[in-house]
Amino acid sequence: MTNQATASADERPGARSRGRGRRPADEVRSDVLCTVGRLLLAEGIADLTFERVARLSGVSKTTLYKWWPSKGALALDGYFQAVQHTLAFPDTGDIRVDLRDQLRAFVHLMTTTPAGRILAELIGQSQTDQDLAVAYRTLYSSERRRLAAERLRAAQEAGQIRDDVDVQVVVDQLWGAVYHRLLVPDEPVTEGFADALVNNLLGGIARD
Repeated sequence: MTNQATASADERPGARSRGRGRRPADEVRSDVLCTVGRLLLAEGIADLTFERVARLSGVSKTTLYKWWPSKGALALDGYFQAVQHTLAFPDTGDIRVDLRDQLRAFVHLMTTTPAGRILAELIGQSQTDQDLAVAYRTLYSSERRRLAAERLRAAQEAGQIRDDVDVQVVVDQLWGAVYHRLLVPDEPVTEGFADALVNNLLGGIARD
């Protein structure tokens, strides 16, 4: 990354020192996560440091280290903050439409923004960063699974999915397939792929 790129990112709104008055912890934490999310989506994780985040957010490194034990954990929290609105799960009452739209939104985020590369980097780093591995499971992976499972259970209650279907397995079948293509890119990740996943799952592939 060039010095010019660094300067342009650091000069964006929010890259300013804060006053010394005490602010609520939630407000401080939100400022930090917004700063981290903005940096990640603009540049990736390589040049993310506690020093830089402290400077841009006006929060001391001591506070940052108290809340996040590693750069990976901080990056994951900021990443989740940046993408959670985009990945919100819709509920229109039609499970086929909702699964398709959510998977399309996920695919679009992963393939047209730096989010896909960042997520792959975070997953890779979590193999050697135990703090990041725990944060990934508790903050990101478990939360994504919970939202999907809730929507699928609502579809079961509405009679759109059989009662004997394990919704956690459905989550693995749909989103696990997308993650596989992201991490092992033998085949492209496209909206058509997302649509085919939903159609094959809900329609079945066995002959009658």
